[in-house]
Amino acid sequence: MTSGCIRTPDTELPERIKSILEGLIQVIADGKPQQVAVEKVFVNVNPESTLLLGQARGAAICAAVTSHLPVSEYTALQVKQAVVGNGHARKEQVQEMVRRLLKLPGAPGADAADALACAICHAHGGQGLGSLSTLGLRIRRGRLA
Repeated sequence: MTSGCIRTPDTELPERIKSILEGLIQVIADGKPQQVAVEKVFVNVNPESTLLLGQARGAAICAAVTSHLPVSEYTALQVKQAVVGNGHARKEQVQEMVRRLLKLPGAPGADAADALACAICHAHGGQGLGSLSTLGLRIRRGRLA
């Protein structure tokens, strides 16, 4: 397993979007995934941030489609429900559950945790923690035991 971050140059938006697209195409070529899962954009307080996030997300989808990969989309609520068991979980809760489920030595960064949580949600068909029983984990009052 690997994770990373695509850094964009401090230039105009089209060049930054191009960097995201090219970076993801390279990640796909190196990692050879069979599927891609992305989080759906939600409208937050700042509409400009929402628009920029949507454009970056579009580049990610284009990279996947260009590489002939199927793309599945999940809302933040679906991802949190699948990973934490609560669709309104805090970022820290998502990070901790990702750490536990993937048996990582430490909590991943917030962005990495979000991406890994989306992958976990997809791997379990968005079914929630109930589908994690094959991992030998027990759920007790919304917590792993």
